[in-house]
Order: sequence, then structure tokens, then C-alpha cells
Amino acid sequence: MPTAKQWNLPNQISLGRLCICGLFVGDVSVSWSYSATTALFLFALGSLTDWVDGWIARRNNLVSDLGKLLDPLADKILICAAFLALLERGIVPLWAVVVIMAREFLVTGLRALIAARGEVLAAGPSGKWKTLAQMVYVLLVLTQMALAELGMGKWMSDRLWGILTAALLWLAVTITFVSGVLYFYRCRALVFSEEGLVEGGREALGCRPCSAGSGKRMARS
Repeated sequence: MPTAKQWNLPNQISLGRLCICGLFVGDVSVSWSYSATTALFLFALGSLTDWVDGWIARRNNLVSDLGKLLDPLADKILICAAFLALLERGIVPLWAVVVIMAREFLVTGLRALIAARGEVLAAGPSGKWKTLAQMVYVLLVLTQMALAELGMGKWMSDRLWGILTAALLWLAVTITFVSGVLYFYRCRALVFSEEGLVEGGREALGCRPCSAGSGKRMARS
């Protein structure tokens, strides 16, 4: 059971983002007059808390095992929910959503394998760029939907809008795919060898030991 120390401010913010995810899913699941506008507000708020909780944790040395689980979990739920909502509305193609969700499952599985050996796979820059690209794309699409919903019209031509959103989607999917490949490459020794951590070396995998009793600990992905 989490201790009082683990329920620090960054973890409370991460837990709040999980609640925002639930509100987001509920909003996009119901057809009403301001669904897109509310979805934009909730997603923007969730994206902001993703930066805030990490900044507070690093600044005040409040990084905890619980936070390393809650933070990426909330990110994954928010991103996957957003892309599934856009898929339902015919805005994003199925293949793009499959690539994004498959990458999340792959990295989560790799982290679980390494955590079972008492290690933590350090987060790579590609994971942060992946999250940023995905959030920018979703925010842009939701903004356009909200403007149309509020009767404010389009802020660019259909042709330019199509080019911009297509380029951002391809960028987000490409970074997502590449980051998944990089994570898998870093963990190849573990995946293909029973003694991967010994033979491959912790440095090659970017791993560091867990603290006592933290075998299930996860880093941001």
C-alpha cells in the first residue's frame, strides 16, 4: 500500500490526470453541443499536468516508485483515448492508431521484463519527443473541431489544413515507430538471452538498479 510519502504532490497530480482521462473518455463518448470544446480543454489540461508533475518531482526531489507507475500510465491512457476518439470520427486512419498503441504495449512489456530482473530502463529522448508530437497533433485537431463547434469557422483553407494535419500525423507516427524500435534495440540482449543483463551489460541497455522492494518500478516512456 502506498505510504503518505509516496502520495506527494507530483503523484497527486498524476492521479488527477487519470481522473481527467476518465472525464475525457466520458465527454467524447457522449454526443452533445460542446463535446469537442470540452475535449480540447480536458486534453490541454491533461497535457499540462504531464509537464507540471515531472517538473515538480525533479525540482523537489520527489521522484518515487508510485510516480514512475502513475505518470506513464496516465499518459498512455490519455493519448490512446484521444486517438481512438479521432479514429471513431474518421479523422485518423486505423493503421496510425495501431502503430501508436502497439508501441505503447511493446515498451510497457519491455519495462515489465526488465523490472522483473530488478532493473529500471532509463527513459530515452525519443519517448519524450514521441509524446510531444502526439499531443501537438491531437491539440491541433481538437482546436479545429472546437472552432467549428463554436461557429467560429475555419482558420485556414481545407487544402492547407489537410497538408498540415497529414504532415503532423506522419511525424507523430514516425517518431512513435522509431522510438519503439530504439527501445527494443536497447533491450535486445534481454529479449534474446536469458542472461541478457549480464552478457549485454547494464550500460548497453541504459538500466539502473531498483531500490529495495521496487521490482515493479517503471520510468517514463
